[in-house]
Amino acid sequence: MNRTLRSARRPARLLAVAAAVTVSLTLLTGCGSFLDDIMSSGEAPRDEPGGEITASADADAFEILKGDCIDLEALDGYGESAEGEDFEVESVPVVPCAEEHTGEVYAELIMDDAEYPGDEAMSKKFDEWCYAEFEKFVGVSYDESVYGYTGFYPTQATWDQLNDRSLQCIISSEEPFTGSLKGVAE
Repeated sequence: MNRTLRSARRPARLLAVAAAVTVSLTLLTGCGSFLDDIMSSGEAPRDEPGGEITASADADAFEILKGDCIDLEALDGYGESAEGEDFEVESVPVVPCAEEHTGEVYAELIMDDAEYPGDEAMSKKFDEWCYAEFEKFVGVSYDESVYGYTGFYPTQATWDQLNDRSLQCIISSEEPFTGSLKGVAE
């Protein structure tokens, strides 16, 4: 199965709340993939006990964790897609946060809903939650920030087939940075 990415570029400043809706990343299944294939490949190199990425690698899209740093620009299809456009990804280029990157997973929510809420409700929940969590992480609201966000969230297929309940928000930057953007207030 693959994750679907929705491109998350942002001009220098975007003031419309509606823009947050167009920068989400969705999880979708790929045809002909098996659960065993997903779970057995692309493990991110992590240290113990902290779990931080220790080397650049292409990690399985379902292995991404809060705090991981991602080179969004190196993600196949990311640079060619238009804002708000979805595309499938099997792996995500992760790097140690001390190296240059253009994305960082800043928040994660594990949903406890029994039933899939539907595509529109899921997208809305993702955008509302990531929008609210953005200010807590960065130190200024999304509307005041120079950064964008994108992320992963379940689809009906990943919800049903993989018991996927995770919403993950990724802060995105047009310019590479090192370290974390936590508390930068920009």
